[in-house]
Amino acid sequence: MTPDQPPVILSGGAAEAKNPRISPEAPQTPRISPEEPGAPRLDSETWAYEAPQIPPAEPRPQSRILPWLTYLLFLPLIALATTAFGCVSLIAGLWDKSGSQQHAIAHAWARVLLLISLSPVTLIGAEKLHEHETAVYASNHLSYFDTPVLFAKLPFQFRILAKQALWKIPFIGWYLHRSGQVPVDAKSARSAIASLSRGVATLKAGLPLVLFPEGGRAASGETQAFVSGAAYMAIKAQLPLIPLTLVGTYELLPIHTYHLRPRPLAIIVGDPIPTTGLTTRDADALTQRLRDVITATYMQHHKDSE
Repeated sequence: MTPDQPPVILSGGAAEAKNPRISPEAPQTPRISPEEPGAPRLDSETWAYEAPQIPPAEPRPQSRILPWLTYLLFLPLIALATTAFGCVSLIAGLWDKSGSQQHAIAHAWARVLLLISLSPVTLIGAEKLHEHETAVYASNHLSYFDTPVLFAKLPFQFRILAKQALWKIPFIGWYLHRSGQVPVDAKSARSAIASLSRGVATLKAGLPLVLFPEGGRAASGETQAFVSGAAYMAIKAQLPLIPLTLVGTYELLPIHTYHLRPRPLAIIVGDPIPTTGLTTRDADALTQRLRDVITATYMQHHKDSE
């Protein structure tokens, strides 16, 4: 249920006792629209941050039998489970206007995929997930398995932001449409802002958002540039931005490979970053803070798992 173009997406360290404004000395970049100061830019080469990179992950040597197990057992079972749960979700979508039943089906689908992959997941900092009923959750993006891991372990209903092209893919697109996920059209600045506004409306309706600020899977396991859409929506809705750090999914299924390397996985929930009192002009600095925290958390826990 996670194609090659995944959800974009779609914090910091300890949350301060108060919500200080981001320092005016933080790097600022030109805006894409004079009508909307602080709106996220689409050209990553122009505004992307260059924080210290995570050392490339080095997959451990694995038995030669694993590729054969993947092709003959794991992938057929994953395809069967995805098709079966997708059909059930589509049927439920005929009457499930709230999307709650479809989310429960996606949760079951994700748990089955993790069982098939023989990769247990540890959720670290789970108590922080209950500090805020609604928030923007931003995660690093390493693998096709990132989305199943999040659907399996986050204990609440949420919505994702996904590239609009995914709505054209059978089963996946049907599910995204009927379950109320948020499409993102990045063809122009105007359409991108309209997409983010739909995300803000979802937040104000009381549903959390989960997204990948990198916009695509990391090719080498390193943290890529973050777009500022997550920070922009959190500020617009005046809701906290919560970092999620995934560890182990890159080694489980790196980009451009199609055989699994089963291993323990982890999700580390960071301290919420408050946005009260911030404006969209602070989105760039908030995005930098988010990226720094996720990068540091990944380096710490990835080293511990080696």
